[in-house]
Amino acid sequence: MSDSLPTAVVAWPDEGRRLAFERWLDTIAERHRIDRASLVPASADASFRRYLRVAAGRGSLIVMDAPPPQEDVRPFVHVAGLIEAAGLNAPKVLECDAEQGFLLLTDLGRSLYLDALRDTEGRHADTLMRDALRALVQFQGHVDASTLPEYDEALLRRELALFPEWCVQREFGITWGDKEHAAWNRVCDALVASALAQPQVAVHRDWMPRNLMVAEPNPGILDFQDAVRGPITYDVASMLRDAFLSWDEAQEIDWAVRWWEQARRAGLPLGDTMGHDFGEFWRALEWMGLQRHLKVLGIFCRLKHRDGKPRYAEDLPRFFDYATRVAMRYAPLKPLLPLLQPLSGRRVETGFTF
Repeated sequence: MSDSLPTAVVAWPDEGRRLAFERWLDTIAERHRIDRASLVPASADASFRRYLRVAAGRGSLIVMDAPPPQEDVRPFVHVAGLIEAAGLNAPKVLECDAEQGFLLLTDLGRSLYLDALRDTEGRHADTLMRDALRALVQFQGHVDASTLPEYDEALLRRELALFPEWCVQREFGITWGDKEHAAWNRVCDALVASALAQPQVAVHRDWMPRNLMVAEPNPGILDFQDAVRGPITYDVASMLRDAFLSWDEAQEIDWAVRWWEQARRAGLPLGDTMGHDFGEFWRALEWMGLQRHLKVLGIFCRLKHRDGKPRYAEDLPRFFDYATRVAMRYAPLKPLLPLLQPLSGRRVETGFTF
């Protein structure tokens, strides 16, 4: 075992994890001509996973460190294979130790979609977004969804339950009474019914600029291990109403129309109603987006209070804006407005267009 690994550069949660990593690296370093001294942190995410970058024979590679039992790398490996079979650009798995939670992956580079969209001041945003939506149509049409877990009613409701538990109670210290719980349940029933009524395809679950890379071919796709078989509008809503940047609604609709037209040409299963009426598709997208935004409000608050990651809570206002906008627009979602107002501080006029 080499003593040259720069453990001072890469911090480990405990000595056992560091030693396990070094032993694993010993078994693969020569095969890939890995330069141990080059190991540096690459990125981390909201889970227990993190990524390290290391120089190797053909350029840099990425190590995924996903410690069991908190993480399981097998879904990542499975979905990576599905994405490759669909002809899309995702990291290829070069080495896998599923028991210890270590993967060696190809490196898609350092140019994150989120950074590119922010840095270009809009100059290249349309090109980047069109590439992402074109790739999404291919993902939905060619990733085999039959082997993915179902995005069923139980999962949809578990996600929604994060909002009252972590955002309402934990973040804002508000306790709902019977009236508020009844209103919440009506909204949840409507959102779940809308989601379950949609045609089902492969769903990434976080198809957004933070998980896409500017790459060749563009985009590179990351963080896909939680993919499921579920509602066709979910990933479009994720891309258009992002956690970390926002667009005006006219731009959202422009990109949504482009996705919708490509999806129809590609023969994606939109169903008779959404396939012939963009307005019905847009309604379904907005309702699906609201389910996601309520979930994310709960997740971001949980990251703050349970996991010690308070920076995510800085984006709560963006999600309150998304949620309020949709709840104002559709009469069946009206009961959500008085539940949101004490949290967001935003007083709303209850006028509806649908």
